[in-house]
Amino acid sequence: MYLPRITLLAVVLLLPACAALPPGQRDARDPFERVNRSMYRFNVAADRAVFRPVARAWRATVPPPVRLGLDNFAINLAYPTTIVNDVLQGKFTDGAHDLTRLLVNTVFGLGFFDPATAAGLQRNQEDFGQTLGKWGVHSGPYLMLPLFGPSTVRDAPAKLVDDLSDVRHYLNDPYARWGLWVINKTQLRAKLLDSDQVLERTYDPYAFVRSAWLQLRDYAVRDGNVDASESDLPADEEAPPPDQP
Repeated sequence: MYLPRITLLAVVLLLPACAALPPGQRDARDPFERVNRSMYRFNVAADRAVFRPVARAWRATVPPPVRLGLDNFAINLAYPTTIVNDVLQGKFTDGAHDLTRLLVNTVFGLGFFDPATAAGLQRNQEDFGQTLGKWGVHSGPYLMLPLFGPSTVRDAPAKLVDDLSDVRHYLNDPYARWGLWVINKTQLRAKLLDSDQVLERTYDPYAFVRSAWLQLRDYAVRDGNVDASESDLPADEEAPPPDQP
């Protein structure tokens, strides 16, 4: 169903007014929790109405080899982002590794195949948000972005910088540029379909997503050098009994 732009904007702006916070201690990393929870509800509604059905149809109709090839192609186009951020973080050995991987997959895999992994060149993933973290920039408050999901005050604007190092950004044909973007996001959502039931069984899906995402970002910024004792992910996020709200 089509919604005029002004109507969609009004919905997004009015959501915070009806948001309710669950009882309990507030998370210091999430001072905008009321607005974030409203945005999370908006994203879930959009996902159930549009993105999840499209992802299911995509997975049901497109053969796995084709999906994998298109996924590899999108990853290959965006891989300069990892190489640039390797260099910005002073990881010159990783930069050479990732440049070699990009060349192997482009020349021998035509962008659609991944011979580099078979050759022992494992994929790395770096972005400008991680680079800022390496430079000592604090993540800042947690943010739930409309349609784009979890982020932080540091990482949200960094996405714009990452876009400049994505080859897709420089394609002259807008249909090709945005078509590749849609295919990439659809494939990403399709890969997450199997985790939907796990999330739906949690007592507070919003808090679970927030804790898991913040931990994953911290793990990425520190290259895995995170003390297990620093974990703030709830030990038990099982669903409540059926008689609980």
